[in-house]
Amino acid sequence: MEQRVYTLSDLPEEERPRERMMRNGSESLSHAELLAILLRTGTRSESAVHLAQRILNDCGGLRRFAERSWDELTHIRGIGPAKALQLQASIELGRRVARSRLPEMPRIAKPQDAADLLMEDLRHYREEHFVCLFLNTKNQVIGRQTLSIGSLSASVVHPREVFRAAIRRSSASILCAHNHPSGDPTPSPEDIQITKRLAEAGQLLGIELLDHLVIGDNRYISLKESGCL
Repeated sequence: MEQRVYTLSDLPEEERPRERMMRNGSESLSHAELLAILLRTGTRSESAVHLAQRILNDCGGLRRFAERSWDELTHIRGIGPAKALQLQASIELGRRVARSRLPEMPRIAKPQDAADLLMEDLRHYREEHFVCLFLNTKNQVIGRQTLSIGSLSASVVHPREVFRAAIRRSSASILCAHNHPSGDPTPSPEDIQITKRLAEAGQLLGIELLDHLVIGDNRYISLKESGCL
């Protein structure tokens, strides 16, 4: 009777790398356990974790393993052509991440900076889009999210949703903006009401609302400069 191949699910639950990674994060796993997740299966005589450890031992460590060619990997017992390709793709992704740089984050020093960032996207929409920029302590944009689409009202844009997104990104402050499809950026009473609610919620949470821009057709109005914030 043919013996089946060991998989990660054959391990006791507390020893399964995928489950441990979900519970404790990837940093908690050894080199062999991370490699076992990529391998997914072992051989007929060893688990994926044991196979991964044997591969690292045979190669002389993680760095030398990463230097192996596709052909060299396929000559290791337990690694076929498909697994060798998966491993090489993962190694190459790691190299590219190591070489890549974070894009320069735009800095918001005045309302015009935010308008320049958002105007072209928002001015053409036929529905109102409420967008949040999330900033760090240097007023650099660390994230952006559209939080609602449709008529702007208190029921559509709630401070809870805005600041939940801000907290998730560890924001020091936020800047909100929405468009008026009519092209006229004059703030409505609802715009002013929502701005005040957001500012009050931000004060309680320690996340400042820097401004709220209403964007029209190549024009915008800052509610902060207008004295509404």
